[in-house]
Amino acid sequence: MSSDPLVIFTPSGKRGNFPVGTPVLTAARQLGVDLDSVCGGRGICSKCQITPSYGEFSKHGVNVSDDALTEWNKVEQRYKDKRGLIDGRRLGCQAQIQGDVVIDVPPESQVHRQVVRKRAEVRDITMNPSTRLFYVEVEEPDMHKPSGDMERLIEALDDQWQLKDVKTDLHILQCLQPALRKGQWKVTVAVHLGDESHPPKIMHIWPGYYEGTVYGLAVDLGSTTIAAHLCDLQSGEVIASSGIMNPQIRFGEDLMSRVSYSMMNEGGDQEMTRAVREGMNALFTQIAAEAEIDKALIVDAVFVCNPVMHHLFLGIDPFELGQAPFALATSDSLALRATELDLNIHPAARVYLLPCIAGHVGADAAAVALSEAPDKSEDLVLVVDVGTNAEILLGDKNKVLACSSPTGPAFEGAQISSGQRAAPGAIERLEINPETKEPRFRVIGSDIWSDEEGFDTAIATTGITGICGSGIIEAIAEMRMAGVLDASGLIGSAEQTGTPRCIQDGRTNAYLVWDGSAEGGPKITITNPDIRAIQMAKAALYSGARLLMDKFGVDTVDRVVLAGAFGAHISAKHAMVLGMIPDCPIDKVTSAGNAAGTGARIALLNTEARNEIEETVRRIEKIETAVEPRFQEHFVNASAIPNSSEPFPILASVLSLPEVNFNTGGGDSATGGRRRRRRG
Repeated sequence: MSSDPLVIFTPSGKRGNFPVGTPVLTAARQLGVDLDSVCGGRGICSKCQITPSYGEFSKHGVNVSDDALTEWNKVEQRYKDKRGLIDGRRLGCQAQIQGDVVIDVPPESQVHRQVVRKRAEVRDITMNPSTRLFYVEVEEPDMHKPSGDMERLIEALDDQWQLKDVKTDLHILQCLQPALRKGQWKVTVAVHLGDESHPPKIMHIWPGYYEGTVYGLAVDLGSTTIAAHLCDLQSGEVIASSGIMNPQIRFGEDLMSRVSYSMMNEGGDQEMTRAVREGMNALFTQIAAEAEIDKALIVDAVFVCNPVMHHLFLGIDPFELGQAPFALATSDSLALRATELDLNIHPAARVYLLPCIAGHVGADAAAVALSEAPDKSEDLVLVVDVGTNAEILLGDKNKVLACSSPTGPAFEGAQISSGQRAAPGAIERLEINPETKEPRFRVIGSDIWSDEEGFDTAIATTGITGICGSGIIEAIAEMRMAGVLDASGLIGSAEQTGTPRCIQDGRTNAYLVWDGSAEGGPKITITNPDIRAIQMAKAALYSGARLLMDKFGVDTVDRVVLAGAFGAHISAKHAMVLGMIPDCPIDKVTSAGNAAGTGARIALLNTEARNEIEETVRRIEKIETAVEPRFQEHFVNASAIPNSSEPFPILASVLSLPEVNFNTGGGDSATGGRRRRRRG
């Protein structure tokens, strides 16, 4: 056992070595990990709950043994007996480090909990839900015409509503007779209208005329966040929206890490399936409580997700998705029952999963296609769903191409030295004066800029805690425009840039955004490793888009749509300067918000849309980036800021980037060369 075990915290990605016997809470504090504690580590408040993970983590290069933390102690048992503690959870103030370990900090234990910004976008949707309410008057029983109550109810539905071959189950039979008699042979039933493979089915029954409604869930099951929108299936109104961090993050921040975890750990896929289903049930309980409704009234649900999440949600081992030819267990849409997926809503609720497009292009991309409809566009439109795994669509009314590109978690603030996920106190907007090289910024929770009167008062509660994805993108683009960063991604020294904000950071330099250390706060810098992480992420995104353009035989597009919860907060100008997206008039770059969630909502509220997307998916041409030689060529060029080979003439016509080169070693700055150590 190592004398200085390695401790890795997720989702922050922060890590460090600590002596055996160090409490997890102490390690978290020393690394600046966002782990709450109110009682000062006395085991009273339980704010410091953590979830240790065991097994082999090839991504982190560690194998976590069962004795990586000290044994469960009396303080933890006392707390569990008194207030309850979720299985697998430990108290960070009590658990002490004994060996290498991976520690997940759940959202409720974070001081600055993430603002999951996957809201429901305003959209006119034609209402045609798959589950509807029907009021019927049933003939009373007659000894001269012997028939069962259910048979007469089914006859009434046929006579009064032309519903044929309606089916039911034992739960409805158990409720039927009391409801009919209490309602004096008048009842309201919720009926799922079925499809080609399923006949109509009675989901719920009420005596008399039911004045309420029934509900459905549109769920965007993402790699990083899970967002759900609770909709009234009669009016289409979004009653409540909420989101949580995907609890699978503790097994790996990106999709391939989770596939690897399932490969390296027996039963790992089942462990991740349980985690995501439990997380969704907690989310559904939360959203039902917020709307003040009974979860049993949720009778329909639509899910969209990428292929790995699709398989793990369904309880399918994602092993085949981790190797060529990336075969899906099924690419078709699925109609299942909630009980088959352990979902805590109406037990007979129907769950519809949109079809996947290919092994790396999932139902979330299909939902984006349904929402943004590139197949109906006169213009050539590029749709980029920005996330941990970017889904990219390019097309017009003639054809649509699709691919995915693994951008990783850097855009979410992970792998960034001062990075964090979007939460109050995180820097989300940033500008740098090109003359003085001085920054000004805004944080989540305040609309006041840092150089404006009232800023200190506005952030008194949240403080300044770090920088989130939109902030890091703007920071790097502004550094490039201000001349403190060159095209290769190197930060200049104070002497080269003329500003003391460029400080030495080991063998390279960093840009100081804010120094709160005098008041006990963090020092927020942008370092060269930060730049490199964003370069890798944006190069992957750009390369996927450029590859589709090659296949389409074009060098420009008419419009660019940035989708995804994160895409909604990206500045078009800064994305262009960074080289995230192809050159395009800035006014032709728009945000679609959470397009995948919108697509899920459309499919929930309009059954014809389900048929439409199933047909559209069959026509979309899938491009697999992993086997395309030009993807790597584009990736190398796109590592520069904005690009080492593409001229970006439209961008050049509206702003001029400084021609600076901080690569004093004489390497090729356009491809990210670094200074080489001279040989003696």
